[in-house]
Amino acid sequence: MALAPLLVALHGASPARSFLLGLVTGLIYFTGTLYWITQVMAVYGGLATVVAVVINALLIAYLSLFPALFAMIVGRLSLASGARALVAAPFVWVATELGRTYLLTGFPWVLLGYSQVTNIPVAQAASVVGVYGLSGLVAAVSASLAYPAIRQSTPGARQHARTSMLASYRPLLMMLVLVVAIGVWGAFRVRRADLIRSGEAVTVGLIQGNVDQADKWDQRRANGIFNEYLAMTRKAIGEGAQVVLWPESSIPFYFEEDRPAAEEVRALARQSQVPLLVGSDQIDRSTPPTRYYNSAFLVRPDGSTGAVYRKMHLVPFGEYVPLKQLLFFAGHLVEQVSDFSAGDTAVMLPVRGHLMSTAICYEIVYPDLVRTFAAGGSELLSTITNDAWFGRTSAPYQHFAQASMRAIENGRYLVRSANTGISGIVDPYGRVLAQTAIFQQAVVVGEARFIRERTIYSYIGDVFAYASAVLTLAALVLVRRRVE
Repeated sequence: MALAPLLVALHGASPARSFLLGLVTGLIYFTGTLYWITQVMAVYGGLATVVAVVINALLIAYLSLFPALFAMIVGRLSLASGARALVAAPFVWVATELGRTYLLTGFPWVLLGYSQVTNIPVAQAASVVGVYGLSGLVAAVSASLAYPAIRQSTPGARQHARTSMLASYRPLLMMLVLVVAIGVWGAFRVRRADLIRSGEAVTVGLIQGNVDQADKWDQRRANGIFNEYLAMTRKAIGEGAQVVLWPESSIPFYFEEDRPAAEEVRALARQSQVPLLVGSDQIDRSTPPTRYYNSAFLVRPDGSTGAVYRKMHLVPFGEYVPLKQLLFFAGHLVEQVSDFSAGDTAVMLPVRGHLMSTAICYEIVYPDLVRTFAAGGSELLSTITNDAWFGRTSAPYQHFAQASMRAIENGRYLVRSANTGISGIVDPYGRVLAQTAIFQQAVVVGEARFIRERTIYSYIGDVFAYASAVLTLAALVLVRRRVE
């Protein structure tokens, strides 16, 4: 219901006022969910707190433009069509979220639909329409709540009070029916649980090393960190793990560069006959200039490298700095941030006769990328990450919740190995089967399954989101013609 007050306030508002109302909404929305970025830049980027606050404020201000655009469009439609314009509000909201996902490389963090990820029955709708469909559903409920207030405030409403009352609450009743129907269907889908009875079971080991970011590249601690990972891996294998995942950039050296250390990893894979997925940076000197990649290496049971996945969606201000020339005042941050290159191929990882995929850190919040993995044959989704940057904030929990949505969308188990947590296993219905606490060393061993059946969403992708964008443009064109 969070958008209902904004939608009521937009009724009859001028374009300037609509923009301002939407901007304020966005500032509240993103300040409350992205406050932790200031800490990341101050603590790990080496910036003065004041400068970190300014940069984060600029990011929040930019993201707030999308709710402001939503408000302007809905306000424009409201001036032309009155309360009926609320019918378009869910589609307009989704269209702006789609823009936020891709414009200027995109930042699709905390989309509205993620609010339903723990509402398991309703969240099943993501298997058909994705997280954007859930965003539209939430916005539609808000619109149905706003409709009675707007309609009853219009001239003549009191003269036809009884008729107006019935008409005012009809959309809300329709939305209640829709939400209940989705919930009943979703509960039935979860209870039936066909997906968890299909495919081949595999026991997964997840390593959570809990290595402090300050210690990660300290050469005095490198051997100790590496040996801890080896010991934890042996523990996971001893508990029955058939494939083991290490977190993003877990090794305190370059996997392909330090051959003696890499050989220890390969020897462990050979001795145990268990494949290992290892996160490590990679240097490519094949063609100048030298390029650096955030990568994941799959070590086969025979010790050879089975596949290498290079991260395709890099973190702005973490792995590269967009608009470096404009951010001259953040020179120290530019110097601190690694200048990574982006991978260009959705590489599949062969594991025990099946295909697995991995998304590295921030990539997991891109629905279409993970859908590409499932469409390309991935039977098990994995993600490796280093959330040490986030500190003890809400960010690790936001990240884990968004990763869980990918399991529902694609009907796949999702396994997650995070340096400082949250590591865990999520089933194809979004139910969390295992979950660690943050900033604790942990070894998680649990069952997942290789699944080949595909959801409707994995076939059609974000059709609802793109249709929403088209409908938004069509509504604007129709309003313009009516005015003319």
